[in-house]
Amino acid sequence: MPSYDLCIVIPTLNERENIGLLLQKLRNTLHDIRYEVIVVDDDSPDGTAAVAKRLSGHQPNLHVLHRIGRRGLSSACIEGMLATSAPYIAVMDADLQHDEAVLPEMYRKISTEDLDLVVGSRNIGGGSMGDFSDWRIKLSRLGRRLSGVERHAHLTDPMSGFFIVRRSFFERIAHRLTAIGFKILLDIILSADGQVRVGEVPYHFRLRQHGQSKLDLIVGLEYLELILDKFIGSYVSVRFVLFCLVGTIGAVIHLLLLGLLLKSEHFSFIDSQACATGIVMILNYVLNNSFTYRDRRRRGVAFWFGMLTFCIACSLGGIANVLISAEAFRQGMPWPLAGITGLLFSAVWNYGVTAMTTWRQARRSAALRAERRAQASALADDTEAHPAAVTNIRS
Repeated sequence: MPSYDLCIVIPTLNERENIGLLLQKLRNTLHDIRYEVIVVDDDSPDGTAAVAKRLSGHQPNLHVLHRIGRRGLSSACIEGMLATSAPYIAVMDADLQHDEAVLPEMYRKISTEDLDLVVGSRNIGGGSMGDFSDWRIKLSRLGRRLSGVERHAHLTDPMSGFFIVRRSFFERIAHRLTAIGFKILLDIILSADGQVRVGEVPYHFRLRQHGQSKLDLIVGLEYLELILDKFIGSYVSVRFVLFCLVGTIGAVIHLLLLGLLLKSEHFSFIDSQACATGIVMILNYVLNNSFTYRDRRRRGVAFWFGMLTFCIACSLGGIANVLISAEAFRQGMPWPLAGITGLLFSAVWNYGVTAMTTWRQARRSAALRAERRAQASALADDTEAHPAAVTNIRS
């Protein structure tokens, strides 16, 4: 087995057009460094994993981790970083926005200085945000202020996704990582005990050449979830907090719907309560599926089956809520306290049962896996028609 000095972890999702170009750029840039590349692909529908596997047949230092049934940039990076024995590990995106030409300088800095991390920064002299829109720049600055990273490191660009970490340092803090969202660098820094020894190298952020940006509302919510987890994650599950938040929103909407329906002459209280309960139960499922369990999101037929299991579980939780609160009130507990007791029990019940049923991390069906394999094979066979995606490694 060859020994490598540097491992470059590249998380991918629908980067078929970019991965070959990036690998060629790395070959041109890192010819003086013994390096390996680990591509971690989240089962990209466009066949990125198939392209990378084909390229690995001609590039011995290229390895592909093809993940099925789970997604997330941070968790993909962590799996890739744990799969190498190289003393230094770089993380960069596959969209060609990170400048691979500064990697040798980043590697020289971390390997010759007593540092835990070297970060590619867009916010120091010689670096820039490129053609980023004003709102993206303001969003990045807001994220930096919210992160509280100053307690651990003096960084000008803690939102960067381009860095090199010393493997011994990473392995010390790996079990404390949240693995939520896109900001793996921030997760690493906030998971460290005390100060992190960091250095920075400037680079110019480039525009994406192919594919679509992954930045959307979900990314913002995942960032807030990461920050929240660092504050309360050791006391209570952030996913449970999100589940309860969705339930609170549902309770408010339930009361509003109940009030509106009761104003109609066509609905009795029982009819109004049943209608409001059904609507809000479905709303809660949709919100939890989209946000709380977005990494296990159910789609297609699985979405409707998940709705059925969610409604059954929550109906049982509702019955238990009524019975427990009624008994507590009968035993002399004040009605507000009795009501809260029932709500807390049903919240824990609903969360636990739906986590094990509705959003359990089940294996995909054999048919779906076979379909994916056939699709990937077809895409791999078609790569000759896409020279942007497949670079001639022998050249």
